[in-house]
Amino acid sequence: MTEPGFESLEDAPPPQEDERFPCAQCGAQLRFRPGAAALICDHCGFENEIAGAESGPWGGETIRELDYETAIADRLDAAEQEETRTAHCEACGADVEFDPAVHAAECPFCAAPLVVDTGANRHIKPKGVAPFQLNEGEAREAMRRWLGALWFAPSELKDYARAGRPMQGVYVPYWTFDADTETAYSGMRGDVYYVTQYVTVMQNGKSKRVPRQVPKIRWTPRSGRVKRWFDDVLVLASRALPKRYTDRLAPWDLAALQPYRPDYLAGFRAEAYTVQLEEGFVEAREIMNRVIERDVRFDIGGDRQQIHQMRTKLDAVTFKHILLPVWMAAYKYRGETYRFVVNGQTGAVQGERPYSRWKIAFAILAGLLAAAAVGYLVATNQ
Repeated sequence: MTEPGFESLEDAPPPQEDERFPCAQCGAQLRFRPGAAALICDHCGFENEIAGAESGPWGGETIRELDYETAIADRLDAAEQEETRTAHCEACGADVEFDPAVHAAECPFCAAPLVVDTGANRHIKPKGVAPFQLNEGEAREAMRRWLGALWFAPSELKDYARAGRPMQGVYVPYWTFDADTETAYSGMRGDVYYVTQYVTVMQNGKSKRVPRQVPKIRWTPRSGRVKRWFDDVLVLASRALPKRYTDRLAPWDLAALQPYRPDYLAGFRAEAYTVQLEEGFVEAREIMNRVIERDVRFDIGGDRQQIHQMRTKLDAVTFKHILLPVWMAAYKYRGETYRFVVNGQTGAVQGERPYSRWKIAFAILAGLLAAAAVGYLVATNQ
């Protein structure tokens, strides 16, 4: 039976084989070492360099963009797609890729128990990956500092970071979009000018007429065109984490992207995208439109602007699927799950946090006692 989107069985992508990285010295499994273009063996300490990664930011290779219209028409080459074995988390919605040898695990996004599916997930291959720069210890230290700075955080939460409990390194899926845009607009330009008006005021119990400069706006019609080339508009392709946290992990160093190699994922997990390509492009258009509106206002000029209409033509729309590095920790407190994420490049931290009712009550009590003490001192000194 032919898979949807392929004309024949010969066009369908072959099943993805499990990538293994045995140590050349002892045969144990290697893992990627953050901050280096190498795989390391935890058993004997031997390091294997990743071929080609040492020759510059992209290892001398080009990360090729894919045509958007071709992709949504389901005409991508079979070589641009792959099958992976994933587990879907009902608690947070993540689709996490797993080793064929793994049958049960914990979701790295929310700590819910998972039973790994036996089916395969067909999707567009990643084109680029930003390798981890921070190791687990550095990520935990960044999270510990962040937790330590939180007001009214429960002590148990801070103990979690100090205890050295493991964090999960996960490559999170993103889309990037490029587009050449030209926008025709019409609107109004507002220029502020001032006129002198006399108003009545009371001075020393008497009314008096005094001049005031009153602002007015002179509106004139404007129309024109603006052009803008968008490069790597970044859109999260995951639903597992709240966007208000992942958006705050920015900025990402996309100049550090490497052409995708499974070597970079050795010892880490990767999430399959759950935001589909067309849905991602809708968000990308919203991001582009905000920038275009700013360009239009600048082109209209003046002190105020009104935009009546914008008509944008897009050309040369391309995209790529990339993976960005995030360290994650999930912590249960009073029956609720709280999640923390650390940018695997920069160490920026975001997350959910509980509040200690005892600490808040103590702070309120201390404030009331301090206010009472001040009031007592004021009263006794009168």
